[in-house]
Amino acid sequence: MSPIKQKAHHDFIMGASMLSFFQRRKTSPTTPSNAAGFTKPESSDTLLSTPRRRQLIENIWQRTSLPRTQFDALYVQAFKSYAALVQHLPASENHHHAYHGGMLDHGLEIVAYALKIRQMYLLPIGAPPESQAAQSEAWSAASAYGALVHDLGKIAVDVKVELADGTTWHPWHGPLDQPYRFKYVKGRDYRLHGAASSLIYANVIPAEALDWLSGFPELWTQLVFAFAGQYEHADILGEIVSQADQASVAQELGGNPGRAMSAPKQSIQRQLAEGLRMLISEKFKLNQPDGPSDGWLTQDGLWLVSKPAVDQLRAHLLSQGIEHIPTSNAPMFNLLQDQAIIQPNGEGKAIWKASIDNGRGWKNTFTVLKIAPALIWPNATERPEAYTGTLTVEAAGPVEEVEQALVGAAEPLSV
Repeated sequence: MSPIKQKAHHDFIMGASMLSFFQRRKTSPTTPSNAAGFTKPESSDTLLSTPRRRQLIENIWQRTSLPRTQFDALYVQAFKSYAALVQHLPASENHHHAYHGGMLDHGLEIVAYALKIRQMYLLPIGAPPESQAAQSEAWSAASAYGALVHDLGKIAVDVKVELADGTTWHPWHGPLDQPYRFKYVKGRDYRLHGAASSLIYANVIPAEALDWLSGFPELWTQLVFAFAGQYEHADILGEIVSQADQASVAQELGGNPGRAMSAPKQSIQRQLAEGLRMLISEKFKLNQPDGPSDGWLTQDGLWLVSKPAVDQLRAHLLSQGIEHIPTSNAPMFNLLQDQAIIQPNGEGKAIWKASIDNGRGWKNTFTVLKIAPALIWPNATERPEAYTGTLTVEAAGPVEEVEQALVGAAEPLSV
């Protein structure tokens, strides 16, 4: 065969191969919609119709200054496009919002938090008041859009979605239109989803809104960086989105402690919560009336003496064969805080300082961790009686200082 004929034959084969590939992409579903393991997609209106999601959208509207028609065009349309893409997918495998529909809940929550945080700023910073007033709604919308697509890239790179006809779905194909199932990609790069959001944000944000926002150069630069997950370059918009994400995660994990116990068993959050439950039920002494205790239960929270609590929790987890547990207390405190097992003090730190007084002459000051009682006792009727003495919260230093103060002892800091 001559070289020319060989090339023509090669081009024909390649063309036929590509044609057959695209034809396979267009085949009709052959698997029943109720096949085991598959979830039937729902309309955006149905997905957004739950009471909590309706309330979140109402809260978001209240944090804008728009009439309802404009709000629907700028915000609700984006929410509908977002819902159509994420459907019932979770926001993470083992961490926050790791449940059926978690991605949609997280998306709406982070928008609500972003607009609340945005209200703390006059934007653009340093601009004349008349310019800030003229751009007010644009910066609000940019904050909301940056927040909404914050984790959107996860559906592009963290999960593999299989359709009922056996093909693989990608978000740039458009909304799911047949039953689907998914699995998490093993060995995935946890940094990639931020950048991956730039692949699909235009599928969610209305083109007219992007046209409008592109007319504000400072805002647009920050928003483009935010869409690409480069929050360190997104200036104030990056700060707003990052703070809103942290607030949504903390609220979901810490504000609903029972969810830690319903998280997947292999998740570190579940293991930490179960370990604390075991220690408190079987080993720790609480509310001792005549002297030191391992902790105290008040109406405001459960307070555990910090060093012995984490020492025993670490020992328990290691005895269960659980790996990657920090060997020193400062990173252990950080882990507990990151997983929302403990509640931070007013400075956002893990450690609190509390003075305990039994009212009969015994008084000491301890460094303590604060835990939501519902995490340990989901059923309020099973909780012990609250401490009859007084627990007064004081200021606490950084974790590193507390760590040094506690090295080698579990004694109170002062008498």
